Amino acid sequence: MRTLAALAATMMIFGTGRAPGFAAWQPTTAALPIYTYTLVRAYPHDRDAFTQGLQYVDGLLYEGTGLNGRSSIRKTRLETGEVLQQRDLPEQYFGEGITIWNNELFQLTYQSGIGFVYDAQSFTPKRSFKYTGEGWGLTHDQNSLIMSDGSEYLRFFDRATFAERRRLRVMAAGSPLKNLNELEYVKGEIFANVWQTEHIARIDPATGRVTSYVDLRGLLTPREAAAVDVLNGVAYDAAGDRLFVTGKLWPKVFEIKLARRN
Repeated sequence: MRTLAALAATMMIFGTGRAPGFAAWQPTTAALPIYTYTLVRAYPHDRDAFTQGLQYVDGLLYEGTGLNGRSSIRKTRLETGEVLQQRDLPEQYFGEGITIWNNELFQLTYQSGIGFVYDAQSFTPKRSFKYTGEGWGLTHDQNSLIMSDGSEYLRFFDRATFAERRRLRVMAAGSPLKNLNELEYVKGEIFANVWQTEHIARIDPATGRVTSYVDLRGLLTPREAAAVDVLNGVAYDAAGDRLFVTGKLWPKVFEIKLARRN
């Protein structure tokens, strides 16, 4: 899916990476603040869901899942993990990030260069759009869709036409931060999972500067962690000021509160 060569580019910036053959990754840039978390509550999550996108809207959790033949968009009940509604992608598509904006659900695909737009309530397909390169994470601010593609760049697109408006290079203490994955817009910042790590980068959308990291190590027990894939999935409940995180094939969604560590 995503190569160790791509991961190696990240390790050149931060030290070691977390993947087969690599030690546990953590930022080595002392100049940037590190946040940790307090666990508020854990909720059930489908162990078969290869989470690629996550968003909390009007009391429900929306999720995009990946893998060919297993990709879907789904609407779930946070408290129980019950899947209330689901639409599967055709087998040739590897689903990636999602976001909901003005009652439309946008979904990327990994290497097909095509995305899909659905009615957010019924999941009825409305239209499709094309883009170059890979699709990884997706979120939006007040004006644009924001997409990651595995590089150090975030791309800003027009919601109606999907014309690219600008590219933002993400820099951490002067070095490019690659492998930006699932995205969430939180209180004027972009939260980005750093692929193959247990850290989230907090990014200033005006400058591309990483302002801090969130260290999410320890959410899963060692036994749980042995049977899952990477951390991937950030959702924010703006009305309740609640932050949720999960990962690919994880058994739980975690509600957390952030606290600065250094």
